Amino acid sequence: MNNDELKTTQSQAHQMVPPKPIKDISSWFKKNLFSSWKNTLLTIIFGSISYLILKSSIVWVFFSADWHVISANFRLLVVGQYPVAELWRLWICLTLVSLLMGLSWGLWKGTVGHLTIAMCGIYTTLGCLPFVLIETRLWLFVNIVVIITAYVIGKKRLNLKKPTLFVWFLMFPVIIFLLSGFGVFNHVGTNLWGGFLLTLIIAIVAIVFSFPLGVLLALGRRSKLPIVRWFSIGYIELIRGVPLITILFVAQLMLPLFMGNGIDINNVVRAMVGFTLFTAAYLAENIRGGLQSIPRGQFEAAESLGLNTAFKMTFIILPQALRAVIPAIVGLFIGIFKDTSLVAVVGLTDILGIGKNIISNPEFLGTQMEVFIFVALVFLIFCNMMSYASRRLEVALGVGKR
Repeated sequence: MNNDELKTTQSQAHQMVPPKPIKDISSWFKKNLFSSWKNTLLTIIFGSISYLILKSSIVWVFFSADWHVISANFRLLVVGQYPVAELWRLWICLTLVSLLMGLSWGLWKGTVGHLTIAMCGIYTTLGCLPFVLIETRLWLFVNIVVIITAYVIGKKRLNLKKPTLFVWFLMFPVIIFLLSGFGVFNHVGTNLWGGFLLTLIIAIVAIVFSFPLGVLLALGRRSKLPIVRWFSIGYIELIRGVPLITILFVAQLMLPLFMGNGIDINNVVRAMVGFTLFTAAYLAENIRGGLQSIPRGQFEAAESLGLNTAFKMTFIILPQALRAVIPAIVGLFIGIFKDTSLVAVVGLTDILGIGKNIISNPEFLGTQMEVFIFVALVFLIFCNMMSYASRRLEVALGVGKR
């Protein structure tokens, strides 16, 4: 390129004007939807289809659907056959969770605050439903008051961070103790747990207990000890090569044989064990992928500081690996939360199983759509909350940024 051509190119570059930002809605519609006759035709066609679908959906939801099936079976869908006289235990558990959520909101704000606000929105929505009992509305109001009070206390930062974290770790055994009784209260067997309560408990157990097991398996697969490495590889590949429903059947049939005749394990615990073992294998591979993404220099830098293997993995390598695979881990947890509906095949009645039992009742024939939409809405709300927390955590940790 000679000097004249170079000068011409530079002058043209200086004359180029940056695109003007779209300031009003009409300009945006004209540019994106009606820029040519083809776009205009496609806009009209898909706009008409969307209008018909939206109109039919609104008419069905507000005028044609029989939502009495939900109001009449709301308790069954939420807690299954849990005794009505013992429902106060569930409310105590929920109030304790609300207390900790409010404290965490005041102490850390951020993502936990948004999730707590979402919980308050759910409480308010449930309290406004016309078929909800007065006692239930009172408990919901108490939970909202507890959240606000705990938020005010936590906002003052009275050195409550460590105690709050400690109580969070104790919350799960406390909830299991309250739900079952264990001789202190009237015993409520797990065969009476059902509905969304069962779905939530199985999902929480699988997520909490599979995480450390998955980390150990991921580290074991990279171990230099042949026995540990090949055991981890064999376990991971065996579980990943078998469908979840098969794992559930094996847990139901084989687990009592391994434990011996003197130990009786109920079906809910067997399902929890099956979900935990299944989740741990997939989680191990996700974490192993994160470990492989760490540059070799990080290992060498940790070794140059004189850190042994345990300290190197705990404080240097694992935090970076887990940070890199947050989307994959949360995606797995969301999938497990939805897969809890498979417990119906081993005789347990989660929220979907309760819904199927309801629509088989002659009194509620023809209400399949209403029941399944309600169940789908419940899964949608909680899965989106998990996804939102994941995205906020990624932003806070700077995942994908340098």
